[in-house]
Amino acid sequence: MELTINQLTKKYGEKLALDAFSYSFREGIYGILGANGAGKSTLMHLITDNVSRTAGEILLDGTDVLKLGDGFRAILGFMPQQQGLYESLTCESFLAYMARLKGVPRKRIRAELDRVLALTNLSDKRHGKINAFSGGMKQRILLAQAMLGEPKILILDEPTAGLDPKERIRLRNYIRDLGQNRIVLLATHIVSDIEAVADDIILMKQGRIVRSGAPKDLIASLPADLTPLLGGVFSLDDVYLHYLGEDEDLAAAHNSAPQRTPPAGSEDDPEAQP
Repeated sequence: MELTINQLTKKYGEKLALDAFSYSFREGIYGILGANGAGKSTLMHLITDNVSRTAGEILLDGTDVLKLGDGFRAILGFMPQQQGLYESLTCESFLAYMARLKGVPRKRIRAELDRVLALTNLSDKRHGKINAFSGGMKQRILLAQAMLGEPKILILDEPTAGLDPKERIRLRNYIRDLGQNRIVLLATHIVSDIEAVADDIILMKQGRIVRSGAPKDLIASLPADLTPLLGGVFSLDDVYLHYLGEDEDLAAAHNSAPQRTPPAGSEDDPEAQP
């Protein structure tokens, strides 16, 4: 399976939100990294057809997704940045409602709910009211609804936004295992989220791709005379600041903490357990 994006462009009036974005995705986890306003959410909403394109095309195995219609939406899962939940419902009722909207056959809904609740560690909360849940639990419900129907393409827009560090690590742990046999696009401005899970990274700024590649290749691309941000070893923080930061950001950041800390979610991170 291949999702190919060619010269995808979006304008809002005179504002250019996405500028001739081109990339090909296969199975795996792709981190789309950039500051707020870089064009990440616009890209997500274009792929999911929540907004119309100004120019360009999105192809699934050579066919424009607009021609595929419901067939494309049936293999697509979307976790939006904003928590749009019916908070008076129970967790189970909300997911059952979303399953019906997604066209999951009625006889399969119970099994699907069991599967996604187990995946997101919410089985024991299925009868709880959403309005009593923490922010992290609400994010897990959004992830669970995105996984209904076992989508082949999963779009996650700032999935850990607003979460405390422990909840962020917990949600990343769920996401880490989702890249098998599907395309996962994870848009975020949080470097540690990408560092923990992504096979490849796309760095975006002002609606354009600035750099892309595997994490180790992006780190290797840094100039040898650059001073590492966190000690003697380059990290994705250095990649982010070098390619996406402003000059004043670089000057301030590279005069900060001298010690390299373990990446959040790594084996060396004491809080990395689910």
